[in-house]
Amino acid sequence: MGTFSENMFFSREHMWVSVEDDIATIGITDYAQGQIGEVLGIDMMDVGFSIERDEAFGSLENARGVVDLVAPVTGEIVSVNEDLFDDIGILNSDPHEAGWIVVIEMKDKGELSELLTAEEYNEFLMEEMGIG
Repeated sequence: MGTFSENMFFSREHMWVSVEDDIATIGITDYAQGQIGEVLGIDMMDVGFSIERDEAFGSLENARGVVDLVAPVTGEIVSVNEDLFDDIGILNSDPHEAGWIVVIEMKDKGELSELLTAEEYNEFLMEEMGIG
């Protein structure tokens, strides 16, 4: 399942959040990219847009259709990963580092308590795969 730092959180929609102060970097988990398969394209909100927890802030396109990117926290987008427009394959090859999607300034750090720790996320994955 991988090891993650303690300032990383995970949503049940398979998004990861890396937090430093009130800044959150968001991406898809390795598990998500494995389920989606080869990512063919991305559509996402731009810098300056506000995203709301549990609402789509973009989508990924694969051979089967479109998968929503569901925001794990609420905030304003302060940066987007422009590299994804040049090489979308980064999402498959390195989803936890180079494949980050957006950086937001969080509106409410309390929302982090709704997310899963790495250990809880691993347990969630095992249940979802029928291992647990």
